[in-house]
Amino acid sequence: MSVLKTKFWVEALIRRAELGLAAVYVIRRGDEDAGAVLVKVVVDRSLAQLYVPARDDQGERVWSRRPETDEASLDAWCHKRIDQDPDLWVIEIEDRQGRHFLTEPVELPRPK
Repeated sequence: MSVLKTKFWVEALIRRAELGLAAVYVIRRGDEDAGAVLVKVVVDRSLAQLYVPARDDQGERVWSRRPETDEASLDAWCHKRIDQDPDLWVIEIEDRQGRHFLTEPVELPRPK
Protein backbone atom coordinates (compact mmCIF):
# COMPACT_ATOMS: atom_id res chain seq x y z
CA MET A 1 0.00 0.00 0.00
CA SER A 2 1.48 3.34 -0.97
CA VAL A 3 1.11 6.25 1.38
CA LEU A 4 0.47 9.75 0.11
CA LYS A 5 3.32 12.13 0.87
CA THR A 6 2.42 14.79 3.40
CA LYS A 7 3.24 17.65 1.04
CA PHE A 8 0.65 16.44 -1.49
CA TRP A 9 -1.94 15.78 1.22
CA VAL A 10 -1.46 19.33 2.55
CA GLU A 11 -1.75 20.79 -0.96
CA ALA A 12 -5.07 18.95 -1.42
CA LEU A 13 -6.37 20.26 1.94
CA ILE A 14 -5.37 23.80 0.96
CA ARG A 15 -7.14 23.44 -2.37
CA ARG A 16 -10.36 22.18 -0.74
CA ALA A 17 -10.33 25.07 1.73
CA GLU A 18 -9.70 27.62 -1.01
CA LEU A 19 -12.51 26.17 -3.12
CA GLY A 20 -14.74 26.61 -0.05
CA LEU A 21 -13.67 30.29 0.06
CA ALA A 22 -11.84 29.86 3.36
CA ALA A 23 -8.46 31.43 4.10
CA VAL A 24 -5.75 28.85 4.69
CA TYR A 25 -2.16 29.25 5.87
CA VAL A 26 0.79 26.94 6.35
CA ILE A 27 1.90 28.07 9.81
CA ARG A 28 4.68 25.51 10.04
CA ARG A 29 6.16 23.35 7.33
CA GLY A 30 7.28 19.90 8.43
CA ASP A 31 8.77 16.89 6.71
CA GLU A 32 7.42 16.78 3.15
CA ASP A 33 7.34 12.99 2.97
CA ALA A 34 6.01 11.78 6.31
CA GLY A 35 5.41 14.68 8.72
CA ALA A 36 2.26 14.61 10.82
CA VAL A 37 -0.23 17.48 10.34
CA LEU A 38 -2.20 19.50 12.88
CA VAL A 39 -5.18 21.40 11.46
CA LYS A 40 -6.36 24.47 13.37
CA VAL A 41 -9.70 26.01 12.38
CA VAL A 42 -10.30 29.58 13.51
CA VAL A 43 -13.97 30.57 13.51
CA ASP A 44 -13.49 33.98 15.13
CA ARG A 45 -11.20 35.58 17.70
CA SER A 46 -12.81 33.71 20.58
CA LEU A 47 -13.34 30.28 19.00
CA ALA A 48 -10.88 27.86 17.44
CA GLN A 49 -10.70 24.09 16.99
CA LEU A 50 -7.67 21.84 16.62
CA TYR A 51 -7.75 18.53 14.76
CA VAL A 52 -5.05 15.96 15.53
CA PRO A 53 -4.37 12.82 13.46
CA ALA A 54 -4.93 9.41 15.03
CA ARG A 55 -5.54 5.80 13.91
CA ASP A 56 -8.72 3.81 14.41
CA ASP A 57 -8.93 0.10 15.32
CA GLN A 58 -8.34 -0.88 11.68
CA GLY A 59 -5.27 1.36 11.32
CA GLU A 60 -7.07 3.95 9.18
CA ARG A 61 -6.45 7.64 9.74
CA VAL A 62 -9.08 9.52 11.69
CA TRP A 63 -8.98 12.97 13.24
CA SER A 64 -9.53 13.77 16.87
CA ARG A 65 -10.72 17.22 17.88
CA ARG A 66 -9.07 18.73 20.95
CA PRO A 67 -11.58 19.80 23.62
CA GLU A 68 -10.08 23.30 24.06
CA THR A 69 -11.56 26.15 22.05
CA ASP A 70 -9.31 28.99 23.23
CA GLU A 71 -6.85 29.80 20.45
CA ALA A 72 -3.99 30.63 22.83
CA SER A 73 -4.37 27.25 24.58
CA LEU A 74 -4.40 25.45 21.24
CA ASP A 75 -1.30 27.34 20.07
CA ALA A 76 0.53 26.42 23.30
CA TRP A 77 -0.42 22.76 22.78
CA CYS A 78 0.89 22.93 19.19
CA HIS A 79 4.21 24.40 20.36
CA LYS A 80 4.66 21.54 22.84
CA ARG A 81 4.03 19.02 20.06
CA ILE A 82 6.49 20.80 17.75
CA ASP A 83 9.15 20.55 20.46
CA GLN A 84 8.55 16.78 20.53
CA ASP A 85 8.24 16.33 16.76
CA PRO A 86 10.26 18.69 14.54
CA ASP A 87 8.69 17.13 11.40
CA LEU A 88 5.23 18.42 12.31
CA TRP A 89 3.12 20.61 10.01
CA VAL A 90 0.60 23.16 11.30
CA ILE A 91 -2.14 24.32 8.94
CA GLU A 92 -4.53 27.11 9.93
CA ILE A 93 -7.91 27.53 8.26
CA GLU A 94 -9.97 30.66 8.88
CA ASP A 95 -13.60 29.87 8.22
CA ARG A 96 -16.61 31.55 9.86
CA GLN A 97 -18.60 28.35 9.37
CA GLY A 98 -15.98 26.31 11.24
CA ARG A 99 -15.37 23.89 8.39
CA HIS A 100 -12.21 21.77 8.60
CA PHE A 101 -12.20 20.42 5.01
CA LEU A 102 -10.84 17.04 6.18
CA THR A 103 -12.03 14.04 4.19
CA GLU A 104 -11.27 11.39 6.82
CA PRO A 105 -13.63 10.75 9.78
CA VAL A 106 -13.48 13.16 12.73
CA GLU A 107 -13.97 11.98 16.30
CA LEU A 108 -15.44 14.60 18.61
CA PRO A 109 -14.10 15.04 22.15
CA ARG A 110 -15.81 12.97 24.80
CA PRO A 111 -17.82 14.88 27.41
CA LYS A 112 -16.17 15.07 30.83
